[in-house]
Amino acid sequence: MGRLFIAVGDSFTEGVGDWEPRLPNGVRGWADRVAKQLSKADPSWRYANLAIRSRRLDRIINEQIDAAIALKPDVISFYAGGNDILELRQDMDCLLDRYEAAVDRLASSGAQILLFTGFDIPVHPALVPFKHRNWKFNDRVRQLARKHPDTVTLVDYWAWDIYHDQRMWDTDKLHMNRAGHRYMAIRILEILGSQHQLEFQPLEDIRCLSQVQLLQRDIEWIRQWVLPMFGRRLRGITLGDSLEPRWETPIYPAKGMKKQFRRRQRAAAELLHGDAEGSVR
Repeated sequence: MGRLFIAVGDSFTEGVGDWEPRLPNGVRGWADRVAKQLSKADPSWRYANLAIRSRRLDRIINEQIDAAIALKPDVISFYAGGNDILELRQDMDCLLDRYEAAVDRLASSGAQILLFTGFDIPVHPALVPFKHRNWKFNDRVRQLARKHPDTVTLVDYWAWDIYHDQRMWDTDKLHMNRAGHRYMAIRILEILGSQHQLEFQPLEDIRCLSQVQLLQRDIEWIRQWVLPMFGRRLRGITLGDSLEPRWETPIYPAKGMKKQFRRRQRAAAELLHGDAEGSVR
């Protein structure tokens, strides 16, 4: 049946920022790109992506980990905890203990586990405490990579200087854009020791903005992204509430992801049409 790669997590793994309306949930992302390249080297590779944006650690553990392990994958990527870190009253020690238990569970599956540090996204000085939480999270991730040297591979995203360039980020400043996802895919393929055909394209020139323009941009960013995000948190809703996993059932990327998505859309439309006809009768 070939080998299987499963991606588990939140928006980072779902692919938010790498927008593509012809694929599930309107995104592509680094995991799709990795899966596609693996399948080019060996068409028997299969791929599933269970990640959903805004998911917190506990829901990822409850909804994705056992489902992933049950499919007996060869490689599992696991990134979770970023959304929890942004919660004002989060107990970091408790969070990290739950994170470690999840990694231990994954490591016991026998699959190769990819763990990620979190990048230090530039923040307003008032939000610096969140950076300290991220450093604490990264320390535990590195400890876990050392704890499971035979099964866990560290993707030390925090240490990659290229992500200090604003041209690697989407307009929300929280998610990688297409260039960021492409670079991530290239680095992960290198870590996996897989041949690939991806090339990192030169970044567009940086726009030189005046101090007034920079201030206006930051104010707009806070209005469009930061305030709505914290507003959703206060209301207990997330952007992923109405979404399903992008590739819940393993696919063969070699057969074309967009083609398989169109086929899935047609099947769903036919089912909906059949249900509508049945209700009329």
